[in-house]
Amino acid sequence: MPQLNIHLPAILFVGPTGIGKTPLGEYAERHGYKGRRCSHFDFGAALRAVDASGQPVGALSESDVSFIHRVLTEGALLENETFYIAAELLRAHIQASQLLPDDVILLNGLPRHVDQARAVDALVDVKQVLHLCTTPDVVYERIGCNSGGDRSERTDDDTEAIARKLAIFETRTRPLVEHYRTRGIPIAEIDVIAQTTPSDIWSAFQ
Repeated sequence: MPQLNIHLPAILFVGPTGIGKTPLGEYAERHGYKGRRCSHFDFGAALRAVDASGQPVGALSESDVSFIHRVLTEGALLENETFYIAAELLRAHIQASQLLPDDVILLNGLPRHVDQARAVDALVDVKQVLHLCTTPDVVYERIGCNSGGDRSERTDDDTEAIARKLAIFETRTRPLVEHYRTRGIPIAEIDVIAQTTPSDIWSAFQ
């Protein structure tokens, strides 16, 4: 099994809720990236899986599981003092996926803000950022018609929750694009409408 200190190359997906990051990650994992194997780390799904099971993962504790439930209920972000939870889930994913040095990890939902980006640097090597661009109207339309096919089990898609997530994205997450740009990381910006499919995005990105 590979060691967890492998500094894997990563592609970061940046985009608001409902834009299709999860279906994109699943599609990319099946098809690979320029002949390389991809592994999709969906941070939100990892949090929801822990919450649903009620069981700690790796070195996490029962109190961490309770905290994860509160994060999901309130739509909060993990700040510096609780980033170890994200790190543990990412390490668990890398270990379970048996990733090798030439594989690519697709980051979906982590990092969510610039402080997390600095912490993520210790775990993976972000080589590219895929910035999915759209408008709030398109977000509501995509979620309303479940464009990506991944919202049927979600319980956090009411109008108030979506508005809160969009506000957090604008203030905390979108600045990641400029953060990586200033570091010289290539940024690919792709416009997304309600009918855009994962295949459309991945083909344009490659």
